[in-house]
Amino acid sequence: MKYLVWMVAGLLLFGAANAQEKLPVIVPYNTQNIRELYLDTSNHHTAFTPKLHEDTSAMYTQPDTTKRSWFHRKLFNEHLLEYRNKEYNVFIDFLPDFQIGKSRNGSRSTWLNTRGASIQANVGTKFYFESYFFENQGKFPEYLDQYIRKNQIVPGQGGIKDYSEGKAFDFNYASALLSYTPNKYINITAGYGQNFIGDGYRSLILSDIQFSYPYLKLTGTLGNVQYTAMWAQFMDKHSKNFATAYDDLGYYKKWGVFHFLDWNVSKRLTIGLFDAVIWPDADSSGRKRGFDWSYMNPIIFLRSAEFSEGSSDNALIGMNAKFKLFPKTTIYGQLVLDEFKLKEVFGGKGWWANKQSAQLGFRSFDLFKVNKLDLQGEFNVVRPYTYSYKSTMINYEHYNQSLAHPLGANFWEVLGIATYRIKRWYGRGEIMYSKYGDDPNSETNYGHDISKSYNTRVSDYGNWIGQGVKTSLLYVQGTVAYVVNPKYNLRLEASLASRKITTGNTDLIFSFGLRSTFRRFYYDF
Repeated sequence: MKYLVWMVAGLLLFGAANAQEKLPVIVPYNTQNIRELYLDTSNHHTAFTPKLHEDTSAMYTQPDTTKRSWFHRKLFNEHLLEYRNKEYNVFIDFLPDFQIGKSRNGSRSTWLNTRGASIQANVGTKFYFESYFFENQGKFPEYLDQYIRKNQIVPGQGGIKDYSEGKAFDFNYASALLSYTPNKYINITAGYGQNFIGDGYRSLILSDIQFSYPYLKLTGTLGNVQYTAMWAQFMDKHSKNFATAYDDLGYYKKWGVFHFLDWNVSKRLTIGLFDAVIWPDADSSGRKRGFDWSYMNPIIFLRSAEFSEGSSDNALIGMNAKFKLFPKTTIYGQLVLDEFKLKEVFGGKGWWANKQSAQLGFRSFDLFKVNKLDLQGEFNVVRPYTYSYKSTMINYEHYNQSLAHPLGANFWEVLGIATYRIKRWYGRGEIMYSKYGDDPNSETNYGHDISKSYNTRVSDYGNWIGQGVKTSLLYVQGTVAYVVNPKYNLRLEASLASRKITTGNTDLIFSFGLRSTFRRFYYDF
């Protein structure tokens, strides 16, 4: 096997040195280049990601092999291994994430040792494939350490094993995607990873903050309308506590179906409609239900189909919208209805099942006419008990993390993010302030923790945002990076963050390291 690996590597290196690119490369948009979709005079469907596009830049910027050494090209401009020819392209990279740092709380030395690898390939302009794998060991700031020990996961990166005599954690993370686009109207994607619906930094509909999950996604585009149906399987990590025969199969599974209809009404306005249904793979007694084929119906708003099955599955509906206010400024928003009864909403009595969330934000590009100086502002609010259900086997959660916002429910949040790029330098500043109502103990439920059953609510009426232990959270972070290789975002990065919470100390966290990939982790909670 070892000799086979070296033989493949040698062929790829030989091909990279002798082949010229004939076809566009199909790659996913990342957070750094999706801005171009908002700046275009055409109105694009930007809400549902990951999204693929054809990158033709390399066709016109072939590397100068006569003046630069192989080592220089690989370090600064190319993938580690490249094979390009007129039928297909293959790219393989080593993805390090080596960080050292210091956290003031407890005077903790923090560090991260990640070794990752990726392979990306496309065949013509119809097939695209990618796979990522990361092996990690790390020691985190105190607030993250407490979160990890409580939930037995590293946010967005899965389960843990103790490392270094329990002072650090060992964990791994993988994702994969296979996409087929037979024509300009249809795309079929099977993957193991995350998805995101929205135009903001957060999503109250479907976010990418959690661990990978398997999914199948069908997308059809006709004129100004794009329609996506997605089926996914999630994991209820809480369920291992149940002493049933089903434990032999590991954690309980649950299923989800999502529909999103995105309509470019004009060159400025886009309106998207969304629905989702979550149902359990088995009940608490171990009686297996499995995938419910009635939800294979790809038509949006399946509440009638759910009722016809006689089930009480967890259903949500929502809307996403954006409007280009100025050529370089777009406003956006979301509205999610978990449960809705008009009489109670306007009754003003704080009925517990008024479970709604809303978002309003903006993106502004090239601020003050400075190229690539961008600003984003956002406000999110979620009522108590939103996304929760009778049990974790059916709530809006995967692997101990919300499918929506990392703060769960019963909060409001305002945040601002500024970014600036000049040549290979990158700077990012974030400030986030939130108020939420926490629970005084594990038995009391004021609606912040979505893993708690809504049957344990404190009362039927008088439920308001922030009820419970009133908590304020301020998170500020500044990051400066030099991008060594833009192909896979290899960069030298320094970061300084401050986190202040009313129920704890103010923490100051510094880190420096060599990082890579376009992955986003959300530690701002």
